[in-house]
Amino acid sequence: MNHRERFVAIFQYQPYDRLPVYYFGTWRETKERWRQEGLDGVVTSASAGPDVPGMDPDWEAGLFGAHGLLAHGPIAPRKSEVVEEADEYRIVRSGFGGLFKKSKLGSTMDHMLEPDLKPTREDWARFRKYLDPDLPGRFPADFDAQARAFNDRQAVRAFPTGDLFAKPRAWMGVEAWSCLPYDDPALYEEIIETIANNYLALHIRLLASEKFEFAYFHEDCCFNTGPLISPEIYRRFYHKHYLRMNEAYHKLGVPLTLMDSDGKVDALIPSWLESGFDIVFPIEVGTWKANPVELRRRFGRALRMFGGVNKHVIPRGERAIRAELEPLKPLVEEGGFLPIPDHRIPPDCSLEQFREYLRVFKDVFGIEME
Repeated sequence: MNHRERFVAIFQYQPYDRLPVYYFGTWRETKERWRQEGLDGVVTSASAGPDVPGMDPDWEAGLFGAHGLLAHGPIAPRKSEVVEEADEYRIVRSGFGGLFKKSKLGSTMDHMLEPDLKPTREDWARFRKYLDPDLPGRFPADFDAQARAFNDRQAVRAFPTGDLFAKPRAWMGVEAWSCLPYDDPALYEEIIETIANNYLALHIRLLASEKFEFAYFHEDCCFNTGPLISPEIYRRFYHKHYLRMNEAYHKLGVPLTLMDSDGKVDALIPSWLESGFDIVFPIEVGTWKANPVELRRRFGRALRMFGGVNKHVIPRGERAIRAELEPLKPLVEEGGFLPIPDHRIPPDCSLEQFREYLRVFKDVFGIEME
């Protein structure tokens, strides 16, 4: 089987030849550490690899930039500019008008000083123009050539869908976006519907030429104690749009759709299943001890999972790694589950420790690679 066939077979409960060997990338500091420890060809982007010998081709590489095939997000009317710079940070005015403080000391989230989108109808009227699917620059001039090259790619292929929660949260800030369904529910609904409509229009064009194994919804709508949106808010505002997007992608030939949310996701899993999502990712173990075996017992075969291996176990050595992986074997044998570390590998993990993890992973799951 090739990489694409294998991935789809696992999540469709079909026979497959072996388990893939994947992960969810690393922190930037981890990449730098591994470079110093002798790994060749380390990529520096935050959202890919690096490719480590003995692994399958990175499923994530190019995903968040839509592989250069599509400008899928809002298109800014101007370039961002640095308005202040110090040794430890820089303050940047984005092309949409927001103001952000960015650390220069390491991997951390930007601090929003002013949002790109204020929670008002007036500012939404300004911002929604940047989402227009017919804006110039949505597709590259050499799209046909790039499409042919991409369709020859051996790795698993995924595309970013246009996220209904994470995108406006990033534009507006988590507090303002969390309050809006109560302060102005009609505006909240309009923003979500507009995002869904515009992104669907773009992806219908994309999928006419491209083949993908799955659609990737990057929502990050949970944290360490539960969801950032209640199941009630989800059912009222999100369900119908996710459902029609999932149905549209399936009809356009995409076998699988995936919901990516960090944190404690239990309360939203029933809603995601009702909305037609095929896979939940990355099943973070975290301080709340998420357990893929227990989740499958609770939700049945309808819940298919990608992730679920505690990344913090990796530096602890072979015994701890085996203790983490062995209980997952029955779930792997049942199907609909692909174990990988549950988020970016942090820099406390050496290259040699990660190589040991790969060796133990292959041994536990009986993986022989060509």
